[in-house]
Amino acid sequence: MWVAYDANLGTLLRTCDAVGACLAVPSTPHYRTALTVGDTLKGRRPCIHWVAPSKEAWLDAERAAGRRLVAVELAEGATPLPRLAPARVPTVLLLGHERHGVPDDVLANVDECVEIPMAGWGASLNVAVAGSLVLYRLAGLA
Repeated sequence: MWVAYDANLGTLLRTCDAVGACLAVPSTPHYRTALTVGDTLKGRRPCIHWVAPSKEAWLDAERAAGRRLVAVELAEGATPLPRLAPARVPTVLLLGHERHGVPDDVLANVDECVEIPMAGWGASLNVAVAGSLVLYRLAGLA
């Protein structure tokens, strides 16, 4: 919900389509334009939830509806991706902004935090790659 760059949003939209998930993004001109630019599935409209008026209110409503909140973030006590179980209940996957990650106040209220182990020198993966890996795992496809 905090991912901002066109290419990352387009990649995530395509991954959501591949695993049968929906993409939830703020209902703002920026996101509408970004998804128009980044959408490589032209002609086929995947599931998009336009979140308004606020991300926080939407997340509260999702939690109240019984959905599980899972964030992808480097955090103390995070579940390594290979140990993440496929989703057994409706689940909302939270991805952070490319530079700032998932906000701390949101992380404090998630059901599970997932991190992706890395062997290389980089500190993290591209958010679209990370989100795609976790989506496939949650969908039980990897």
